[in-house]
Amino acid sequence: MRISARADYAVRAALQLAASRDDEPLKAEAIADAQDIPHKFLESILNDMRRGGLVLSQRGGNGGYRLARPADRISIADVIRVVDGPLVSVRGVRPPELSYSGPAESLLPLWIALRSNVREILDGVSLADVASARLPAGVSALTEAPDAWVNP
Repeated sequence: MRISARADYAVRAALQLAASRDDEPLKAEAIADAQDIPHKFLESILNDMRRGGLVLSQRGGNGGYRLARPADRISIADVIRVVDGPLVSVRGVRPPELSYSGPAESLLPLWIALRSNVREILDGVSLADVASARLPAGVSALTEAPDAWVNP
């Protein structure tokens, strides 16, 4: 699985909004500066997140962006899906729409299993979890595997 720059920036921007202590909207420039995200790219991402119902925007001198619902009700998967589409695809196709034959036939259940595990993790972690540095125990346990931090 590959996390695009767009998805990474979107999650980081959402986390910046989740960590905001007051209910005042944050300006895109402030989010971009805090997370070192190119401002123009962030504006496009925030527009996608607004259209996807994850953030609200407010115009004017006191305007900016805020989360559309509490951070504990927005999963990391929600953010990624809004800006990048399905969490797992093969050549841009969702796994259930694929078919294989011969020795490749068992690839389909493999891709389905991969999608299931990705969903379990990303749907199970909220913005609030990450913003408060309290990942669910199952996710934290995965990072403790001896080879988790090693690139093969």
